[in-house]
Amino acid sequence: MSRIGLKPVSVPKGVTVAVKDNILTVKGAKGELTQAYEPEVSFELKGDSAIVSRRDDTKRAKSMHGLYRKLLENMVEGVSTGFSKSLVINGVGYRAESRGKSLFLNLGFSTQIEYVLPEGVSVTSEGNKVTVSGISKELVGLVASEIRGLRPPEPYKGKGIKYETEHVRRKVGKSGVK
Repeated sequence: MSRIGLKPVSVPKGVTVAVKDNILTVKGAKGELTQAYEPEVSFELKGDSAIVSRRDDTKRAKSMHGLYRKLLENMVEGVSTGFSKSLVINGVGYRAESRGKSLFLNLGFSTQIEYVLPEGVSVTSEGNKVTVSGISKELVGLVASEIRGLRPPEPYKGKGIKYETEHVRRKVGKSGVK
C-alpha cells in the first residue's frame, strides 16, 4: 500500500490544477507545467486539495500511485515557489560566467566550455557559486548534474564542480618516504 499516495496534495491560492485527456496541467504565478499520466491512476480535485487514487491493486498501479502523487506535489511547488540547486566551483582559475541563455565555464581545459541552457531554466553565477533555478524539479536537477559532470570534484585537492551540500571525501596524497 502506498503511504505517499494516500496523502492529499494541498493546492495553494493562485495555483490551478486541471485534468483532461490523460494530461495533468498545473498553472501558477511562475508558469505552467504539464505531465501525461498512466491510466492506472486518477485525480480528483476537492476544493484546495487534489487526491490521487489508483484504479486497482496491481503492483504497477500501486507503484504509479505514489509516483504521480509526488510528481503532482512537485509541479504545484514548482509553479508556486520554484526550485533551485547551487553548485560550487573550486580550483585555481576555475570560473563561470552566465551570458544570455548560455553558461561559459573555465575549468582548466585548453578551451572555454559553453553550456547552452534549455528552455525553462535560468542560471546565475556569483564568484565561485552557480545557482540553477526553474519551475521543473526534474529539469533543474538534470541541468545541475550535467554542469557538475563537466568537471566532477577530485578527491586529492577538491578541484572541480560540486553541489553546495555535497561533501567530497579527501584522500591522502603520496607520502614521499623512501
